[in-house]
Amino acid sequence: MTKNTKTVIILLVIAALIAIVPLFALKGAEFGGSDDAGSEMISEIQGKEYEPWFTPVLETALGGELPGEIESLIFCLQTGIGVGIVAFVLGRFVERKKWQDKENGDSTSSK
Repeated sequence: MTKNTKTVIILLVIAALIAIVPLFALKGAEFGGSDDAGSEMISEIQGKEYEPWFTPVLETALGGELPGEIESLIFCLQTGIGVGIVAFVLGRFVERKKWQDKENGDSTSSK
């Protein structure tokens, strides 16, 4: 195995451990989202139930709350689009660096 392969495997194992260890270490814990935590904190500070300022556009269009599966799908789609944009930009930087190195190598050899 090459050094890069070993590094990738080690990083994947570490990432998996970061995701799995809290599930076993904190057996009775509730893993809630930041929206829930924010609503609870506002209710504690104000002393009354938190009431949102507006209803989300999709919930208004559907006439009710989005199912959890659809909400997860939209979140995954948003994540995929973001990753695609980041990967495209990073790929452009890598290719630009290769072209610059290639041009610099050609210009120095012709002198």
